[in-house]
Amino acid sequence: MDPRLYRQFCELAHRQAGIVLKEGKESLLIARIARRQRALGLTSAREYLDYLEADRTGGEIVSFLDVITTNFTSFLREPEHFEHLAQEVLRWVKGGAKRLRFWSAASSTGEEPYSMALTLLEALGDAPIDLRILATDLSTAVLAKARDGIYDEEALEPLPASQKLRYFERVADGDRQLYRASEALRQVVVFKRLNLRQPPFPMRGPLDAVFCRNVMIYFDKEVRQGLVGAIEGLLKPDGFLAVGHAETLTGLQTRLRAVKPSVYARPP
Repeated sequence: MDPRLYRQFCELAHRQAGIVLKEGKESLLIARIARRQRALGLTSAREYLDYLEADRTGGEIVSFLDVITTNFTSFLREPEHFEHLAQEVLRWVKGGAKRLRFWSAASSTGEEPYSMALTLLEALGDAPIDLRILATDLSTAVLAKARDGIYDEEALEPLPASQKLRYFERVADGDRQLYRASEALRQVVVFKRLNLRQPPFPMRGPLDAVFCRNVMIYFDKEVRQGLVGAIEGLLKPDGFLAVGHAETLTGLQTRLRAVKPSVYARPP
């Protein structure tokens, strides 16, 4: 790919979503956008860029951002975060909390918010708590899959057998063994499309905890600063932010303080 053309794709990704495409990734970009070119009947990356820039609906921009970001996720990924979530929720409930609000900021195909939901339901038991989880993503495609809440047997392997039986229901699909997230999970999770590059965000705080994991690695420092500042403003005092194990808030201006690896709390 011509270096100038690559820079134009980089500028588009950054302008639309704050995503940083690093130098030397031209071949990866070509592979990622090839399927969109085929779907649209276009023969070159230049044609595709022209199509993107001429599209006033914004629909193809969303598809472009879908293919250039990695949507790898799994149930109970980085399990220490869910252990910390359960511990903190029990502490808050013992302190009198009756209403709990959480945000899965880059929810992808739903494994993270549903993992949060089952962790919370397990920890709370029959306690009469008003519980909601907001799950957001930039991609309409992954949000649609998340709302369906249907996963194959391999996707559920990280879950203990007891949780798989309690929180997922078998659904028929020919010879495939599929499972749907139970009503108990789906009724506490709300999915919405959101661009993390564009704070302030429409939701109201205070939030008890935010999971914003494995997404800031795509952003430059300015976008990370804006995002972390917005999250800090939404968190309640004593609430916490979980980031990916490969991510850090080092170098950002924030009052959030590290309490565990990749977990940051707002001071009381």
